[in-house]
Amino acid sequence: MRDMTLVTNSHQVNGAANIPLIPLTPEQELSTRVRLSQALQMSLDTGEILNLFYKHIQSLVNVSGLVFKFSDGSNVLKVGRECLHHCDYRLTTDEGYLGEIIFSRSKRFVEAELITLEFLLSSLIYPLRNSIRYQTAMRLALLDPLTMLGNRAALDTALRRELQMAERHKTPLSLLIIDVDFFKKINDEYGHNRGDMVLREIAKTIQSVCRGSDITFRYGGEEFVVVLGKTDSEGAKIIAERIRQQIAETPISHNGKMLNMTISVGIATYQGSPKEHVNEFFERADNALYLAKKSGRNCVVSADAITAVNS
Repeated sequence: MRDMTLVTNSHQVNGAANIPLIPLTPEQELSTRVRLSQALQMSLDTGEILNLFYKHIQSLVNVSGLVFKFSDGSNVLKVGRECLHHCDYRLTTDEGYLGEIIFSRSKRFVEAELITLEFLLSSLIYPLRNSIRYQTAMRLALLDPLTMLGNRAALDTALRRELQMAERHKTPLSLLIIDVDFFKKINDEYGHNRGDMVLREIAKTIQSVCRGSDITFRYGGEEFVVVLGKTDSEGAKIIAERIRQQIAETPISHNGKMLNMTISVGIATYQGSPKEHVNEFFERADNALYLAKKSGRNCVVSADAITAVNS
């Protein structure tokens, strides 16, 4: 650890005194470091590592809670409860800034406790860095790098989870498979870079129309998938039509020219009975998409309509 900046905001209250603590002996320091390091090596989950650290330091410095703020501002993890008096550390390695950790409790920290906390943090910083690296790599492995939507692997996991939840709670679940119409023509006439731009814009449009609870993925090529939890067939049709209409009415600019894009959408809805395998569920939506494209494109077709026709 090459850089740790301490910022304190501790206040003397109600006559609280600076009670000197007995410093750790070299043997105690070594024993503490070994025990703490062993505990922190047991996980690559950042939240679990912070929980383990919080529990192990209590015998040396009593804290009521800690907060860790990630360097990119994307998240905040909290353990215990926040109190008035706190001390803040910026955690930095030779590879850059990791984030900020804040310890708090109801009475002020004394100097000896701050020294002990710095000693303890030296055992936390690298397991914390490793966990952040690992979780970042795992998150990126489930993202499509072009659109930053979930990729096919993420879809497989999410769809199985959502289908299990729908079965357990007897709630509807709908699936949209979206295909960009005549996309090959865009690549052929304008090049793959322009095709990539079109896919990014369409991905943004889909997300802008969908609800916060909906999950959007790039399935591959010019196909997208949206998982609609707790949404029946009629609700799915409404959302699919909104997406189709928004894309059809939003031209994409290219070198002063406007590209008018359309999509075809296939819908399948799981109603809770009979039990349906995830592959069968996906195939119903895919068949509905095929019918939408066969019917002239720029339209929405539900698997329910196919079933009604065949029955």
